Order: sequence, then C-alpha cells, then structure tokens
Amino acid sequence: MQVNILLFATLKDLAGEARFSLDLPDSATIAETRRILGERYPRMAKNLDTAIAALNREFAFPEEVVHEDDEVAFFPPVSGGSGYAEIARLEAQPFSTDLLISEITTIDTGALCVFSGMVRGETRLTDDVERTDWLEYEAYEAMALEKMRQVISEIRQQHPLVQGIAVVQRVGRLEVGQNTILIACASAHRDQGCFEAARYGIDRLKEIVPVWKKEVRADGSSWVEGGYHPDVADKS
Repeated sequence: MQVNILLFATLKDLAGEARFSLDLPDSATIAETRRILGERYPRMAKNLDTAIAALNREFAFPEEVVHEDDEVAFFPPVSGGSGYAEIARLEAQPFSTDLLISEITTIDTGALCVFSGMVRGETRLTDDVERTDWLEYEAYEAMALEKMRQVISEIRQQHPLVQGIAVVQRVGRLEVGQNTILIACASAHRDQGCFEAARYGIDRLKEIVPVWKKEVRADGSSWVEGGYHPDVADKS
C-alpha cells in the first residue's frame, strides 16, 4: 500500500524533500513506518528515533496501524519544547557567566562552548594604535529579542544534538574589559555541535540582530555600521 509522508524541520532538510509517497506492507504500524523511512534515508535515522509521529493530523504511537492513502507526518518536538533552556536577553547590567551556564546545563551535559565578546581598549592599525575609551550599545529591543530567538531556532535546526543555548547582549555604556555579548551552547559530548553552534550563533547575530555600538575616543565618537543587508531568507 501507499501512504503520504510529510517531514518537517530537521527531518525535511536531512531527507531533501518534505512530501512524498512511501510503499508499506499492508497493516504496517507507525513503528514499521519509522523503521522503513530510516532505511530509505539513513542520514536522518538518528533524528527519526526522537521524532514525533502524527497520523492523519493527530499524534500517533508505535503500535497504531497505517492504512492506504493515510497521511503520516514526522517532526521534531516543537520549538521551545526541547526540554533544554533557551535564553535570549538584553542586559543593561553586567551578568554572571556562571549563572547563565547553570541555567542551560543539566545532569546529562558534558560539554559547553562559550563565546564572550569584550570591549577592546586598543585596536592596532597599519601604522598606529586606535584607543577606545568606552562603547555605547543600542538595540531595537523588541526586534532584537525576536531575532535572537531566531538565531537560537536556526542553531537547533542545524545542530539538533545541542542542548541548552544562551544568547545575551549587553546594552548601554560598557567600559574597556567588560563583556559585550555571550553565546553559550551545551551538549552531552564535545563532538555534538557545541563548538560549531556557538560560532554560528555569534556570526549570525552580527548579521540579523539589530544592535549597534558607538565607539567613544579621546578625539570624538562614531557609530560602527556593518555591511550585511538581510534578504527574504533572513525572515523568521
């Protein structure tokens, strides 16, 4: 018999298609459907193990029987339902890195990668050294928080084994040596994406999160502007 398969999020990306027909033995169960899909798409077999199943737009369980022309969907737990903390914050005051780490790690966390930006007091140019007295950070706060959550969502899609994620941006006046931003990603093991996720997080934040800094020097001040212009693909 043939059934209609729908895949979403990470599963869709790993399979390379979102909707297709699948041949199954008569009276196949959801468990058998999951197994056959894993054999057809070995790249997503591990993700299928933890995926949620739905049969004709209702949650389905392993022993349920599938019939001809049924619609069977598999998808990850919905956003925010990973069971691990997701933190997106704008902070006007210094924050504790240790406290943030405690918020995104659990008993099964064995690795953590943290990127921490700092206010640099000296920038070495070709023939000179430019000195910064302090920085002023400004954010389009409501949109910045939405885009920080988008960055977290993108990390989840690209690195499904990452556990807790924190993205924290300072705003206001920051002195030399103070922390400006923190991206922290936890995982059970160091080879499960925490390094890559943290690097992606800071790079992506610099592209789509509306935060700017003003450099204040002895000879004046200026806003620092980037060169990235978002396109339709950057919409959440």
